[in-house]
Amino acid sequence: MVASLRASSSLRSRLLSSSSGCSPWRFLLSSPVHSDAPHQTETLAFDEIQLSPEKPPTATAFVLHGLLGSGRNWRSFSRALASELHNRSPSDEWRMVLVDLRNHGRSAGIKGFGPPHNMSTAAKDLADLVKACGWTWPDVVVGHSMGGKVALDFAESCSRGVYGESAVLPKQLWVLDSVPGQVVTDNSDGEVERVLQTLASLPSSLPSRKWVVDHMLSLGFSKSLSEWIGTNLKNDNDDVTWASDLQAAIDMFNSYREKSYWELLEHPPKDLEIAIVQAERSDRWAPDDVQRLKALAKRRESKPDAGKVSLHVLPNSGHWVHVDNPKGLLEIMAPNFLSAVTH
Repeated sequence: MVASLRASSSLRSRLLSSSSGCSPWRFLLSSPVHSDAPHQTETLAFDEIQLSPEKPPTATAFVLHGLLGSGRNWRSFSRALASELHNRSPSDEWRMVLVDLRNHGRSAGIKGFGPPHNMSTAAKDLADLVKACGWTWPDVVVGHSMGGKVALDFAESCSRGVYGESAVLPKQLWVLDSVPGQVVTDNSDGEVERVLQTLASLPSSLPSRKWVVDHMLSLGFSKSLSEWIGTNLKNDNDDVTWASDLQAAIDMFNSYREKSYWELLEHPPKDLEIAIVQAERSDRWAPDDVQRLKALAKRRESKPDAGKVSLHVLPNSGHWVHVDNPKGLLEIMAPNFLSAVTH
């Protein structure tokens, strides 16, 4: 899950279908515009942020949210990152593509995303998006929490040729507070599991957002978490219902817990850098996992021709890295982002 952020400016956004094409809509100072095209394909919904939309982008980053989140959760941070990158290198024109993963956000309303709902199918959706839009493949993929494992699966599948000969491996992955191996519940406080169990126990139609928030509060969840849960609801006549496909999201969470990408980190493809960001106060990291990552990061010095793994610790932050310490996260990411661009 990802804490909801307020966007500093409006975004034009589009739900895509093959019949309507896939024209890039970039960051513009205007009211949000949503396409009324029928939801008839498996193409994901997304927002784009670009500081100078009249210019062709020189580099692209995909930004992937976590469980029960959406691309809009990352608007403010992505806008700040694009601005910081421009300040550091004005000749580079970054485009940030904020994706709503399958069963989440506006993609939950698009028909065609059939089971299985797991990390591999969510990653393939990204490849299908690139092909449907006729885009170049992303230079960087950023994923938070569950989105981090979708990013890892995307890179792994690219390297194995799963997406065809046209697929190009990203230059960088940023995996934000997402343990690359199997998730052991004992290493956390079990809050995600308790939230999912609570939401699954509720009826599909609910009286109001306030009722849901008050119910979560009565069960002992924090005010900020309870209010964020309320943002995952949409109006349904006189009631409200979940914006996400809850059961499918639970399937994705189970896949997130079970999948391991240690093999990819042990043998990263040439020219790929996998940057792991560990939140200092996160409860998701076992000491053995951290030591294993530190050892892999040291290997970059002895294997200059292989892919690289790096580990960064974000101070003063819990799991919600872009909310708890967005400035610190920018300071880690921005200078390293620029190395992904070939001049």
